[in-house]
Amino acid sequence: MKKRFIYLFVLLAAVAGILIYRTSRQINQQPAANAASSTSSSTSKQLAIKTKRAKIKQRLQKYLNKVTADKTASVSFYNLSPVAGSQAAKSSTAAVYQEGKLAASANAHTAEVAASTFKLFITAFLMKEKQAGNFSWTTANQTGFENMIVYSQNDYADEQLSNYGLSTINSFIANQGWYSPVFVEGQDAETTATSLIYLLKQLAEGTGVFSNSSDRSYILGLMKKQVYRKGIPTGAAEALKGTTVQDKVGFLDDTNNDAGIVTLPTGQRYLLVVMTHGHNQSGFSGFPRIAKITKHIQEIVYGS
Repeated sequence: MKKRFIYLFVLLAAVAGILIYRTSRQINQQPAANAASSTSSSTSKQLAIKTKRAKIKQRLQKYLNKVTADKTASVSFYNLSPVAGSQAAKSSTAAVYQEGKLAASANAHTAEVAASTFKLFITAFLMKEKQAGNFSWTTANQTGFENMIVYSQNDYADEQLSNYGLSTINSFIANQGWYSPVFVEGQDAETTATSLIYLLKQLAEGTGVFSNSSDRSYILGLMKKQVYRKGIPTGAAEALKGTTVQDKVGFLDDTNNDAGIVTLPTGQRYLLVVMTHGHNQSGFSGFPRIAKITKHIQEIVYGS
């Protein structure tokens, strides 16, 4: 009887030990299971973001290749980070639109007639001179500059080219890593869509020669009210009402160009340069073409 009791006691102790061991394993494995689940969820989310980005970029690149196929258009697109605190910044899809991740271009490194978009390079040069203490907003400078940006008048830009010299301004442009020479004696100014995007990026983000916040706000304010708005501003607003654009146009013979910073009501922002020629364009007849390209790009990237 005593032996049976001892045997029963040992058996019960063994069973209890097994139960305690199993319970302990389950408790210890739970954090690992939770961590694995969290990692799996994070991986799935990242995959979804990459997949959506890839689909957008594929559609965008296909469209840009199509509209530039005959080499009479150059297009460069760059998505900026959304306005801080905006609907877009708080959206569950915000990571898809991480700055620069959707950038795309076609024929954008080809030098084209700049027309009055070259005045953006004059603007950048003057801001460099202002940083060095060689330029100030006198009444004459302010009046001439506003006419150059808002009404695209040539007098003030030509005056700066004459005062500083083509080689000096070209050297500045080259030092920025932009296409150069823009200015060649006796020839129309030339640049690329890529170079204009680089300049706009500095202006939009307040870096480089546009680091002075007051000057930057002043320039952007003039670009917002420039009077030739049948290109990017029209196309962007057609894609989404309430979209605002700060841009600089260029028109010369059959050349119609537009370079702008676009802000959607949601807070999404992007840079766009569209340079066009040919197609029997004259005057401003190419700007509806720019508007159409803008509308399609905005809808592909941000929806209608």
